[in-house]
Amino acid sequence: MNTPKYIKIKEVDNVATTVISIDKGTEIVDGILANSPIPQGHKIALTDIPKDGEIIRYGVVLGYALNNISKGDWINETMLVLPTPPDIHNMKYGVNVKHKLPISPVTTFEGYRNPKGGYGGTRNILAISTTVQCVTGVLNVAVEKIKRELLPHYKNVDDVVAINHAYGCGVAINAPDAVIPIRALKNLIDNPNFGGEVMVIALGCEKLTVDKLLNEVDITPENIIVLQEQEGFEAMIAAIVSMADHKLRRLNDRRRETLPLSELCIGMQCGGSDSFSGVTSNPSAGYASDMLVQAGATVMFSEVTEVRDGVHILAERCLDEKTMKKLENEMKWYDNYLEMGNVDRSANPTPGNKKGGLSNIVEKAMGSIAKSGTSPIVEVLSPGEKPSKKGLIYAATPASDIVCGPMQLASGITLQVFMTGRGTPYGLAAAPVVKVSSRTDLKDMWKDLIDVNAGVIATGESSIEEVGTELFHFIVDVASGRKQTWAERYKLYNDLCIFNPAPIT
Repeated sequence: MNTPKYIKIKEVDNVATTVISIDKGTEIVDGILANSPIPQGHKIALTDIPKDGEIIRYGVVLGYALNNISKGDWINETMLVLPTPPDIHNMKYGVNVKHKLPISPVTTFEGYRNPKGGYGGTRNILAISTTVQCVTGVLNVAVEKIKRELLPHYKNVDDVVAINHAYGCGVAINAPDAVIPIRALKNLIDNPNFGGEVMVIALGCEKLTVDKLLNEVDITPENIIVLQEQEGFEAMIAAIVSMADHKLRRLNDRRRETLPLSELCIGMQCGGSDSFSGVTSNPSAGYASDMLVQAGATVMFSEVTEVRDGVHILAERCLDEKTMKKLENEMKWYDNYLEMGNVDRSANPTPGNKKGGLSNIVEKAMGSIAKSGTSPIVEVLSPGEKPSKKGLIYAATPASDIVCGPMQLASGITLQVFMTGRGTPYGLAAAPVVKVSSRTDLKDMWKDLIDVNAGVIATGESSIEEVGTELFHFIVDVASGRKQTWAERYKLYNDLCIFNPAPIT
């Protein structure tokens, strides 16, 4: 089979993306020759573009040419000026709402019923939460002991996870934005994968007191250990291990059962993106998302700076004015947040993004929103907030991989789908992470890290619908415990980084 040399997304586009690396003089299409070598995934001009002229991909203006560009030229990040971001005032809502979604091939999964109600779990985990970073060293020693000595006796429990974080003291606990990390840590305790068990390790003098982290009914000696009340290190370890033993006994009684997909909540995220992300991995994830939503599941997507340039497109998919206004307010908040740091959205793309062919944040955003599919947006969440509805939800978080994941966990996801073009071994201890590659080259290199390869879409070997359906089945199999992701198998777990925009004192 002949691999196509380029991908042109919309008829109005005046650039195309190279599927393979192109040598100088190679004919691309209709007599257009490459004026220089062009790396894989980078853009080639299909027409002459004058200085200040529009550079168009995805049918949108990525930017304006700094200098004259000739047909056949390689276009990279040094050659265009970022356009003005879309106006977030007076956005339209409900004008592009699609209710006809691809039919889900299955409507159930094998999960753990949530004793607190709501979403079911995909894993059965004992989570030990902390109020402050100061207790991390002691807790880590205790967790290793628990895993070594106790966990083998509880065959129905998947893991023991420490919810360590950098918050809790030396912080402006009453600052307005402190609500964000406090809400996230509080909601994390209720993640469905933790089976309703509450176990908190406190120090005793921190600002994040237990009453800020737990509901009143959970503030009991059966759930809380204060290290400053223990007589030395050995007593601390003994207390933690003893409490964990009681929690593990109860968790061990849980069994998987057939649950409707309406009790499944998953997150969509992309990282290490490249120019193929928006045409292979993210659209196939979007197709899988539409199938899940059609079956009643909840799907969250996030990353504020990576939707900011497409926010007007998302607003049109919001079901009502209230949802659209919440989307507008989250964008306003983040615009102000970046402005206070003397940066704007252009600070988002990484050197790897640019090496992979992404010229700027506009191009990155157009590819990023593709993972949301076409479903109506039923709700918008502030960072770490719990949803009140089911369906497609926009959960406002930073774009940083290691912050977005934990904040989605706080909002209730029990599995995450992660699209990557450049490659990353990222993973979460509290929920399995399905890794999807945008390029076959990456899958070939990382056979034992990538779970699903969407690169076959670029080479014409498969379609978005076919890969999306494959991904859908893989998601359900992982959620049901029939399959493990590579990251889960190798226990590739990133640190838990909670978003904290409030002052540190």
